[in-house]
Amino acid sequence: MPRDQVLVGLDVGTTKICTLIAEVDAERRVNIVGVGTAPARGMRKGVVVDIDEAARAIAESVDKCERLSGYNIDSAFVGVTGQHVAGMNRRGVVAVSQHAMEISEADVDRAKEAARVQAIANDREILHVLPRGFTLDGQDGVRDPVGMAGQRLEAEIHIVTAGTSAIHNLAKCVRQAGLQIDELILQPLASAEAVVNGPERDVGVALVDIGGGTTDVAVFSDGGVVHTGALTVAGNHITNDLALGLRSPFEVAESVKKTAGSALAADVDPEDAIEVSTFDADEGELVSRQLVAEIIESRVQEIFSLVRSEIRKAGFDRRLPAGVVLVGGTAELRDIRQVAREVLDLPVRIGAPRGATGLTDTITRPAYATSIGLLLWAAYHTDEIPQSAFTLPEWRGAGRLKGWFREFLT
Repeated sequence: MPRDQVLVGLDVGTTKICTLIAEVDAERRVNIVGVGTAPARGMRKGVVVDIDEAARAIAESVDKCERLSGYNIDSAFVGVTGQHVAGMNRRGVVAVSQHAMEISEADVDRAKEAARVQAIANDREILHVLPRGFTLDGQDGVRDPVGMAGQRLEAEIHIVTAGTSAIHNLAKCVRQAGLQIDELILQPLASAEAVVNGPERDVGVALVDIGGGTTDVAVFSDGGVVHTGALTVAGNHITNDLALGLRSPFEVAESVKKTAGSALAADVDPEDAIEVSTFDADEGELVSRQLVAEIIESRVQEIFSLVRSEIRKAGFDRRLPAGVVLVGGTAELRDIRQVAREVLDLPVRIGAPRGATGLTDTITRPAYATSIGLLLWAAYHTDEIPQSAFTLPEWRGAGRLKGWFREFLT
């Protein structure tokens, strides 16, 4: 039996860095054999603000993963987020030779390229070129035109771009931590790989990833991506609100949010109180849990109001039969699902990542959807990403994945 291939996913978030390493067999089954997490440093709202600090945090996460797995890690699939990321829909049209009996892969590639080459600003880099569907001689809704007869082929694609400086700063951090980049992957697309199924993508669903610094949104319909966006209001804003309202340090407010917080004040007993360390008192001070919930609920409502605007921008307000799937660390907040349902007026569920085996006991939580999704995306989609979709500077070198998987070097 051939040796398993090895893939590494690196999730560089605002609050945590997570490195996962997995062995992938010939059936594309992903078995996680190493996990390494470290507190994020040098990051703000999903982008690098201190290269040295971010690089050290990445190296710490990678080192933990190496110690647990026994592998030496020299490259990874890296997640990308931040407000600098933007998605756009484009259409490309090509004529097919009358002498050709059927549509070929080359025709499909030409149609995609015709859509891709439309104007992109000089300060942008293309991350993904994702097919949404095809129209063949006026017949729309074609999923795969290869082998079909026709003379005019139109490709609808979703292009994801990112700010050049933000991408290069992230890449420099990864390189400084001793790694090369196999591929850069938009985080909500990776998260969706772990929590959104095919039927949901077909009828219409939104993936909402609420992390510490950003809230990422990806809308799917007819099996493809139709909209991607990022909001810079997320979990850290909730913590900041608590820190101000309770007059407590940020770390204390974060602990209160996780252990005693709720997104729905009406469900909290007004008589219930917790002890909180504040700047006003030398010792702990009793604070009403309902006050904590009111502060949290106000910001959570704002986040989902912005999410609703993002979904409306995509043209799907109240028109997503499969509703919304929530992931990210903030999705673990008590009662957040009920608030989301009320504000979005859509079905809502909390997404627990699936599709991987192995060392998953502590990471099958919404907070790790991106981390696991990076491995799943790499395992299933790498060969479908055009080589021209994204080009890193010369230091990318030989680290790029060829074919299905990158062969692990011992």
